[in-house]
Amino acid sequence: MSRFYIEAALTVGERLELTETVFHHWVRVLRAQLNQQSTLFNGKGGEYVVELDEINKKNAFVKVLSFHAADKTPKFHAVLGQVMSKGDRMDYAIQKATELGVAQIQLLTSERCEMRLKYDRDQKKLDHWQSVAIAACEQCGLNKVPEILAPISLTDWLNQSLPSTKLVLAPNKQALKLSANQIEQVALLIGPEGGLSENEIELANNAGFQNWCLGERVLRTETAPVVALSILNYIAE
Repeated sequence: MSRFYIEAALTVGERLELTETVFHHWVRVLRAQLNQQSTLFNGKGGEYVVELDEINKKNAFVKVLSFHAADKTPKFHAVLGQVMSKGDRMDYAIQKATELGVAQIQLLTSERCEMRLKYDRDQKKLDHWQSVAIAACEQCGLNKVPEILAPISLTDWLNQSLPSTKLVLAPNKQALKLSANQIEQVALLIGPEGGLSENEIELANNAGFQNWCLGERVLRTETAPVVALSILNYIAE
């Protein structure tokens, strides 16, 4: 059964008009027919089974049949601070971090950051990245969509109130052992393609971040959150 995110209140027994996005994808692209069923979720938790009740040229309506309190979020709450990168690499990082259950993604700039976006003029880019996260949730079965926050400087983020466990991917001569209790609330900092500077790592350490080394190989900026979040999922289980 297909799954779609919809920005609307959902109530069992009520009739609902599909949003333009869901109508386009389900009815026009996938050619859904009357009485066909699908799953909708609105990011508030759980998911709803709906049935196509009416199809018109420009819109469609569904009946909300049932609610299922499905919760597939991880057992830890991860806030990802991701320094931005160009092109498909950023899309990949957001998509895979979402699939692995990240709760929030704070876009960051740093000394070696390749991008300097101003979202008062480039809101479309932020909307695109949010849509990448939504599509990832539709595909993987998650019902809560992580919020993609407009970029701020690394320094500003380090000064914010963050989870008690803070990890930065950086060299560490001593292995860092983490337990499930430690990562219930965790902030994870990923640098740009060229890595964080020594000064930035020091600033992170001064803000309470521990260096976390994931092996001897150098990971690309879009690969690092995938590996780190996969390990956190394993530890949480």
